[in-house]
Amino acid sequence: MIKAIIVDDEPLCCQSLQLLLEQNFPDVSIVGVYNNGLTALEGLRSQNVDLVFLDVEMPRMSGFEMLEALGPVNFKLIFTTSYDKYALNALRVSAIDYLLKPIDRRELIAAVEKVRSSSASVNTQQLELLLQKVNQPARPILKIAMPSIEGLEMVPIETILYCESSDNYCYIFLKGGKKMLVTRSMKEMEELLEEYSFARVHRSFLVNLNEVERYVRGDGGYVMMSDGKMIDVSRSKKEELLKKLLR
Repeated sequence: MIKAIIVDDEPLCCQSLQLLLEQNFPDVSIVGVYNNGLTALEGLRSQNVDLVFLDVEMPRMSGFEMLEALGPVNFKLIFTTSYDKYALNALRVSAIDYLLKPIDRRELIAAVEKVRSSSASVNTQQLELLLQKVNQPARPILKIAMPSIEGLEMVPIETILYCESSDNYCYIFLKGGKKMLVTRSMKEMEELLEEYSFARVHRSFLVNLNEVERYVRGDGGYVMMSDGKMIDVSRSKKEELLKKLLR
């Protein structure tokens, strides 16, 4: 049995999420529902839980502030949030799971199944990345959390040369010849890295502009990367790429 709590300042959201969980996961027991971060802190300190559904935007104490006040985390975590660019970017950097409101049944099922299949709770490095991004949004993040088939790896952004799509996953090519398969789509990688001098040059490729050694003109042309890799540039991406390279 998975013991879970829900933390959300909107009672209707709590009721809706609880109903979806009861309908789809008989092995998930809701042992607490809290409408603010302060009472949730008391609940978490007084009982052991396996999973927390945590709202990002709450008055008096946000979900991020609640985690910061709580200290070490020994449970699995799924954030719930309305679309907020800054919150979503922080969650993507840290690779902590989230659900967009209103919560879709299929997305909830996928998120809980993912949590169920993982033996690890949110780790300290993930929380550090998350809180750094939230508390100091102007400060550049040096690492991002990359979920892979094997687990989670903290990757320095400057070591990424380029990303290549592979169905719903991506291969990340790093300096030193290392290659890793991450469980992120190309769209997710583009959104995650767009503020770090990366550019989508092709449907299948996202490149680190700091590692582009040469652009060769053509119909779309191609770029030569620092490791010698030649990557085609699609015609639709050519103009945007040149603007970024000529800045």
